[in-house]
Amino acid sequence: MIMESSDNKPPVGIVYECISCSSKVTLEQLSITPEVKCPICGYRVLKKARAPIVKHVKAR
Repeated sequence: MIMESSDNKPPVGIVYECISCSSKVTLEQLSITPEVKCPICGYRVLKKARAPIVKHVKAR
């Protein structure tokens, strides 16, 4: 779960997504505890969320 400010800005930095509950967690939220797990459900498997920008590469 990402804590949003009143400005509704997107999170800055690296964002991870829980495999179990699909909540989004920032690196700063993960560094609060000594173990890496979802703060919502406690599941220990997180994946790095992809950026919303798609890069197109021209093949030669």
